[in-house]
Formats: sequence, structure tokens, C-alpha cells
Amino acid sequence: MTSLLDRARNLFGREVAGPGRTETGSVTMRANGISVERGGRTVLDGVDLTVRAGEVLALVGPNGAGKSTLLAALSGDQQVVAGTVELDGRSLTEWTPSEMSRRRAVLPQQHTVGFSFTARDVVRMGRAPWQRTERGADDERVIEESLTICDVAHLADRPFSVLSGGERARVALARVLAQDTETVLLDEPTAALDLGHQESVMAIARARAADGAAVVVVLHDLGLAAAYADRICVLESGRAAADGTPAEVFTEELLSRVYGHPVEVFEHPRSGATLVLPRRDDGPLARH
Repeated sequence: MTSLLDRARNLFGREVAGPGRTETGSVTMRANGISVERGGRTVLDGVDLTVRAGEVLALVGPNGAGKSTLLAALSGDQQVVAGTVELDGRSLTEWTPSEMSRRRAVLPQQHTVGFSFTARDVVRMGRAPWQRTERGADDERVIEESLTICDVAHLADRPFSVLSGGERARVALARVLAQDTETVLLDEPTAALDLGHQESVMAIARARAADGAAVVVVLHDLGLAAAYADRICVLESGRAAADGTPAEVFTEELLSRVYGHPVEVFEHPRSGATLVLPRRDDGPLARH
């Protein structure tokens, strides 16, 4: 994994043409009191969120809490009924699609592609925003490096449609990396992956943040969020229940209430990392 992370740092830690590199800690995106409705139901209700360069921000919460909807609103793929979303200090409505695609890349939950595109073709799509710019000269190198970083170089010439769910997820992530934007929005990037690739994906997200990118990631696994996120926003019924560091946010009282199940939070005995586990001592299995 070290060699892959070194490749990631070499790929992204360079001076290039296009939108200027953002200073670490600077705000790249901001949600100001945004609300979303679907079918007459409020899905997000007055959510504020700040996305900063150099941070991994995890969005967590139970099913239906609004995590993916919030990510879609940040990306511009979900219309809001109240509030505003800003990208690099300007409302999303002020950017053209091509301008936005040079500033933020989005990994959706579903990875479907029509026609007989190969994995390399899919990754090449990530370079489309840089056509006819100075950064277009980097296309082939960035494509190959992104395939390697995501451990899918051996799949490059296979049709995307025949890949497994986990392989498609990693190719889709390689496309996002190849887009090489200052803000990266990832919707459940570890959902279809085995343990090793879950760790690899989160390590790649961590490397992007270390190189100055702003990374927002929707996660169900609270352990991954605690291990890799600088900041965590806990969503509950469409509202932000908490926003802070893992140590600040992951309390037994808050998580037990939000998830509707008793939760234990403690430090790993060796590393001191925050661990989050459901309590099972009073469950049906514990009585047998």
C-alpha cells in the first residue's frame, strides 16, 4: 500500500494549469441552511456544512438520515428548496457544468455505463474537463496512474459491464482520481468492497486530503470514519446532529440515540484509535 500512496502523492502533488491549488484549511464548499424535499417529504432541513481543503469530512448516520442527499446537493445534482450551496465562494448556479467539473469530482453510489466501454475508457472520461487545456497533456500518465492506485490496472482492457460490483467501484474511483479536482465527493465508496480494498480506498482519500484536496465521503462504517476522517458530520432525520472531530462527535449517548441502538465507544488498546461497536450484551444472542 505504501507504493500506491506514493504514486497518489506523485500524481496529485504537482503544479498544474487550471484552477489554482487551494491553501490547506481554506473553504472549498459551503452549504448554507439547505433544505431538500421529495414527494412532499422533507429530506434535508436547514443543514449547514463547511468543506475545507486538507480534510476528510465523513457524513454518517442511519439509513434515511439524508447523507447521500446532502452529497448530491453539494455536487449540484440535487435541487434545494431553501438555502444555498457555494463552490469556491460562488453559488453553484453561477458555475457552468464544465467549470464545476474542473473543481469538484463526484463518485455516485451506482456505477453504470452504457455501450461497450472498457475500464480504461471509463477512467479516461475523468479527463474530459481538461480537454483543450494545458492539463490535457497529462492525460495518459494520469489515467495509468489512477488505474494503478485503485488496483485495477489489470482490468484496464476489460469491458466495464463484465466487472464485479467491487471492481466497478474501484474503476469508478479511478475515474474520479483522474479528474484531479480540488474537491472530491464520494458516496459510499467502500460499500461493495472487501476489507483490504476498503482500507485502500480510505487510505487514498486520506492521501488526497494530505495533498491539499477537500474530501467528503458518505460512510456507513463508523470504524472507518473514526480511523480516517478529520471531521465527522452526523445526520439525523435530515438535520446535522453533530459536527466535529471523531473524539468530539462519537459519544455513546449521541450515537445510541441517533442509531436507535446501544453503542459502545472506546479506545483501541494499542493504537488509541476510537472504536465504535454496537452493544450486544443485552441482545438475543447474549442470552444463549
